[in-house]
Amino acid sequence: MKIAVSSCLLGEKIRFDGGHKHDHFVTDELGRFAEFVPFCPEHLAFGTPRPSIRLLRSDNQLIVQSNKDQVDLTQRLLETSRNELSKISNEPLCGIIFKSKSPSCGLNSAKTYLDNGFCEGKEDGIFAAMCRERYPLLPMEEEGRLQDAWLRENFVMQLFAYDAYEQFKTSNPTIKELVQFHTAYKFMLQAKDEKLYRELGNIVANRDKLSFEILLAMYELGFKTAISRKSSIKKTRNVLEHLAGFFKSELTKEEKKILHSHISDFADKIIPLIVPLSTISLYAQKYNTTYLLEQTFLNPYPKTLALRSHIDAGK
Repeated sequence: MKIAVSSCLLGEKIRFDGGHKHDHFVTDELGRFAEFVPFCPEHLAFGTPRPSIRLLRSDNQLIVQSNKDQVDLTQRLLETSRNELSKISNEPLCGIIFKSKSPSCGLNSAKTYLDNGFCEGKEDGIFAAMCRERYPLLPMEEEGRLQDAWLRENFVMQLFAYDAYEQFKTSNPTIKELVQFHTAYKFMLQAKDEKLYRELGNIVANRDKLSFEILLAMYELGFKTAISRKSSIKKTRNVLEHLAGFFKSELTKEEKKILHSHISDFADKIIPLIVPLSTISLYAQKYNTTYLLEQTFLNPYPKTLALRSHIDAGK
């Protein structure tokens, strides 16, 4: 899996002041499962160290301006941003992680200013905006937001699902294999967006007898849109209750009590999601419930990332 990452987050000393913003979750945790493609359009445009820049809104246009002498640097940054976009476009990316608040890489967090010096608001940096336009369905996040356990879990889940679909797509799949893929992602999709999950089920059913090429393109759009949605405690609880229903004939009264208390405690943010999921996995193995054991929702990414072990991983 390849992820494009702002170079300073990888520990490269290319910030305007010659420093870095090394993010150890990215390099030490995700780095075990991904290969990184670094980028930094500001370093290419202005070198390191360099005067800081800001985004200025003037006559309804966005201008890149030097904080040192107010020189217009827009064209230089646009040029290197296009070059960096061209570079990362040559890679089979599964996601992008940007440096927050950066005039080039901020993801809806780059401050914009007015001619009078007052802050107008926040929006995408120059390079981030280009990436959004080029990759509307690609998982994207900035490291600042990844400090939030809920956003981090959702983003990593999206990354691995996106990568799984890309591998599936290149395997020359058949309609039977598409049905199997969709079935494996059933409960993850439900935890993301119930409506889209049902629409994807209708696509797979192919009642209109579309060609497989058209069918796969429709499914890809729906799948990648669905996995970009954020899960919630309410939606996840509904899925957990659905999973629990698979054991209603097998569980003892005491086992049912334990499972449903775990689900309730998760919904009340007393225990993290990993607890009811571990209980469900245990019962699925005990009663050989193959359908559940094959569900990606139970293990959407390597368990060593332990993202579901935090109470704050749900909202």
